[in-house]
Formats: sequence, structure tokens, C-alpha cells
Amino acid sequence: MKHLRNTLVLLLIVSAGQNIANAQTTRKDKHAAKEAAIKSSIDARHYTFIANYVLPQRGSARQLTEVYYDLRVTRDSVIAYLPYFGRAYFDVPYGATDGGIKFSSTKFDYKVTEKKKGGWEIIIKPTDVKNMSSLTLYISTDGYASLAVNSINRDFISFNGYLKEEKKK
Repeated sequence: MKHLRNTLVLLLIVSAGQNIANAQTTRKDKHAAKEAAIKSSIDARHYTFIANYVLPQRGSARQLTEVYYDLRVTRDSVIAYLPYFGRAYFDVPYGATDGGIKFSSTKFDYKVTEKKKGGWEIIIKPTDVKNMSSLTLYISTDGYASLAVNSINRDFISFNGYLKEEKKK
């Protein structure tokens, strides 16, 4: 009887160990699949950055919850719909109510650098958008990202968020 009980306990321990090992393998497989999907989106130039937190140069950081703010990148266009908090120097007409970083560009330089510790740095320089210098997107292998926006006549601003997986058309 004692031998049977010891055997049963041993079988339960081995079974639990296998379940834990399988869970870790599944987690690694899911992470690898997500990383491959992100890499594929970046290589195809077809992804959307969703901003959920803004860090202006002046003032306090803010959570973005009211409206869906994004930066959409496709092979032939970059479309930005982002808020702006900070100081604008010359490009905003007096009394303007349509603030923010809102543009659509079809002429832009695009450079991707893969980081040694994982992730990517993407530099986008729109050439057909007035007063826009560059957009730098840092993307982790988990899909989290930050966007740094450099404008000619506005203070620097950055955003934190994530990459939304897009269906290829």
C-alpha cells in the first residue's frame, strides 16, 4: 500500500512538472510568434502605432483615453492623427482650434534599424509635410512602442503605446 501511494505521488509530481514545462514552451512559442508577426509587419511597412500616453516637453505627462490617436504606416503613406501639448512657435495661425499632429504624407524617407538587444528603431522623415522634421519609432519585440516627434516650429513631444497588428491586404 505504501509503495502504491509513493508511486502515485511520484506520478503526480512528474505530471505537474510536464505541465509546467509545456506552459513555458507555449509561452515562448507565443512570444516568438508575436515577434515574427511584428517583424513581418515592419518589413511589409504595414502597421499602426496606437498612442495611449503622451509625454510633452513642457507640462505633465497624460494618459490618452478619450480619442483613438494613431500613426499609420503603409508602403506608400504615413498618416498621423496625434494630439499636441506644448509650445508652437510659428506654424499655428492665431485663433486656430485644429491643433495636434495631423498629416498625411506620401513622400518620406524610411529607415529601419534592428537593435542588438531586440526590437527596432524606425526613422521616418516626411518630405512633403510642412514643419515636420522626423518621427522616430522604437518598437520592442513584445509590440510596445514609443514615438518621438521632432517638429521644426514646435517643442519635442513623445508618445508611448503599442503596435496594432494589421491584416495584409
